Amino acid sequence: MLVQKLRLQHGWSQQQLADASGLSVRTVQRIEAGYPASTESLKSLAAVFGVEFSMLDPERSISPVDTDSSEPAMQEALRYAVSVRRFYAHLAKYIVVTFALLAVNLIATPQRLWVLWVIAGWGLGIFLHAFRVFRGSRFLGSAWERKWVDSFLRRS
Repeated sequence: MLVQKLRLQHGWSQQQLADASGLSVRTVQRIEAGYPASTESLKSLAAVFGVEFSMLDPERSISPVDTDSSEPAMQEALRYAVSVRRFYAHLAKYIVVTFALLAVNLIATPQRLWVLWVIAGWGLGIFLHAFRVFRGSRFLGSAWERKWVDSFLRRS
């Protein structure tokens, strides 16, 4: 995604980027689609764009122990970002697994909806996870809205 954004900022086509970096067009397409790239490919792209290799490396994610800042506020913000990411991953798994189990339940034993116990139990876990993660921001309140709008505006 970042590679595509950098390519478009330079006004290059995928073919032009491939020629400049020494990669194939198909490799550029795969990287832009989010598939993992080799270290050599990322180093080549970083050199072409004039950016640090770590900026393009998807393995390098922000985590509380990965920051150079010793500010407690920065550490806390990074911990919070990680906890929000983990919550959304938990929620996504819940949705996928619940629909799969619901399909199995309706196909195998439609007269007994045993899946409701799974939905209720895991749903309670999701609710408690959300409460633990978002309690400081008054769960879905005006402070939460302001924070996410500010976050969105910073990304664009």
